[in-house]
Amino acid sequence: MYRLFALMMAAAFVLAGCTNPNDLDQAPKYLGNFQMGHNVAVAPNLTKGPASREASKEEWIAAMTGAMDERFSRYDGDKFYHFGISIEGYVLAIPGVPIVASPKSALILKVTVWDDALGKKLNEEPHQVTVIESFSANTVLGSGLTQSKEKQMENLTRNAAKLIQNWMVRENSKQGWFEADGVPSPEAEAARAAVEAEEAESEAPIAVELPEETAPEALPEDAAAEALPEDTTAETLPEDAAAEVHPEDAES
Repeated sequence: MYRLFALMMAAAFVLAGCTNPNDLDQAPKYLGNFQMGHNVAVAPNLTKGPASREASKEEWIAAMTGAMDERFSRYDGDKFYHFGISIEGYVLAIPGVPIVASPKSALILKVTVWDDALGKKLNEEPHQVTVIESFSANTVLGSGLTQSKEKQMENLTRNAAKLIQNWMVRENSKQGWFEADGVPSPEAEAARAAVEAEEAESEAPIAVELPEETAPEALPEDAAAEALPEDTTAETLPEDAAAEVHPEDAES
């Protein structure tokens, strides 16, 4: 886990964020018959990265479920699907010397989508989402200089929800996850093309001059976690357990 944080921090110094979550005033991307059922997030093995502000599990769970509600409650399809999200680790940038010592904020999580009618996971292995804060006039020098902890968490979780949506759009175009007949539709393919065009635009690099010897600090390792509904009693979780939600008791 910490090695991944190190790579994320290195990339953050020279590349823009990989998505733009500021599209909530637009029609949501096509997801067939999707309607959100349970929206479950947990953080049993939450890891705080280096040079980070402190945020509790409860704060992260509230921020992540709020961002998911904000994005996915806009869908009104005729089938319910459930989210199981495991929040793995984070960095909330603290104030530092501009450019040289100001880290970028980051978030790592895993997500599983459940089909309520079929009572099974759509993705057998949890999908990992890695978020580095979006670049803007307020974050290019490190959001720790300009933003509160709450604003940093809002930005990260809204970006994570958008990346989850983009992943679901791709899977629907390949596997027909949210199509009545399970076959990708022309609408699904058009949505995928639109997502890829947006991502190509947002991945344009931002020129930032760095001192030649500037380098991120190497970090130790950590492991993943398992997401379960709040009313599920879990045994001791293995270090690399999958993000999972059990929808048997869901009231759709």
